[in-house]
Amino acid sequence: MSASVPPGSPPRVVRAGPARGSGRARGERGEGGGGGGVADALRLVFSHQVLSFLIPMSYYQEDFFREYLKMMANMVILNLLICISLAFWIVSMTASTYYGTLRPISPWRWLFSVLVPLIIATQGFKKKSLDHSGALGGLVVGFILTVANYSFFSSLFVFFVTSSKLTKWKKDIKKQIDSEYKEGGQRNWVQVFCNGGVPTELALLYMIENGPGEIPIDFSKEYTASWMCLSLLGALACSAGDTWASEIGSVMSKSKPRLITTWEQVPVGTNGAVTLVGLISSLLGGMTVGIAYFITQLLFVSDLEISAPQWPIIVFGAAAGLLGSIVDSYLGATMQYSGFDQTIGMVVNHQTKDSKHISGKPILDNNAVNLFSSVIIALVLPGMSWFFWPRG
Repeated sequence: MSASVPPGSPPRVVRAGPARGSGRARGERGEGGGGGGVADALRLVFSHQVLSFLIPMSYYQEDFFREYLKMMANMVILNLLICISLAFWIVSMTASTYYGTLRPISPWRWLFSVLVPLIIATQGFKKKSLDHSGALGGLVVGFILTVANYSFFSSLFVFFVTSSKLTKWKKDIKKQIDSEYKEGGQRNWVQVFCNGGVPTELALLYMIENGPGEIPIDFSKEYTASWMCLSLLGALACSAGDTWASEIGSVMSKSKPRLITTWEQVPVGTNGAVTLVGLISSLLGGMTVGIAYFITQLLFVSDLEISAPQWPIIVFGAAAGLLGSIVDSYLGATMQYSGFDQTIGMVVNHQTKDSKHISGKPILDNNAVNLFSSVIIALVLPGMSWFFWPRG
């Protein structure tokens, strides 16, 4: 039943969207009587920000005020990011002019590095692949990787898109086996930086060493730069491999997973549990990131004919995905708590009164496990590849 508007009172403002909390809003309006109408009229005349501290606000107005603050925070942060990106450009131009050794950031590269990550982060937020903080964190990571090397950007892009799609894939099944499942994934800034923090640091070091631009991976000519490129690719492929293994193996495997430390069968969702489907998926996930890097090299690197072959990048990505998933599983089995909660019938990552211990100790959470896995792969795998990488 619709509520009638008292004569003389200002028109009721209705915000588009679900009618969340409408009962509370109607209750406050009814209890306020005539005073509520005067307060509403004053808020329409005077500044909302000033009167919000003097006159009690209804639920809708509080919600509007929060959305307004969020919008203003977005604008401030976006302006800061643009200023920081301009500072990158100015410092690059100054250093290249003064020293004459580094390549400056071209205006087109700067523009691409700002606009494309902004579009991707916005779409990720709209589709609930990222929450508010995750979108801002992804914008920072995306800008730094893109301005440094387009191959870094393509690898990050493929990792983010495939991981987001797989997280939403067969979500009805995952809700029944994952006690911490979030609608759409909705990665926050902690998850973004645990997966993208190592690549971001490596991209900054890459720019300090070589300046922005694409170079072939060739240990005989570009030893340090090749090492950093493979470290960054390894970290992204490791994250992709772990995500693919978790999202595909949990719903596609016909057999029960086995704990990687003892090889005992454990419930689906146990940290450190592996399946054959999951291991193959991790290899394919890392290979997909490697393929994206390889194709970008073919498109943007000009002197490939005098450099070492680049096809091993695909093999390296596959190896990083598989080994990263194994390392992640071992850390999860030993340093991350897993218990079966009898009440909800699911595996939980923290101790509850109804949970029965399966494996691991409550030392690390899932984000920390992902971070340590990517660090280990980024440090170890390029050194192993150096012995086998073909020389130009």
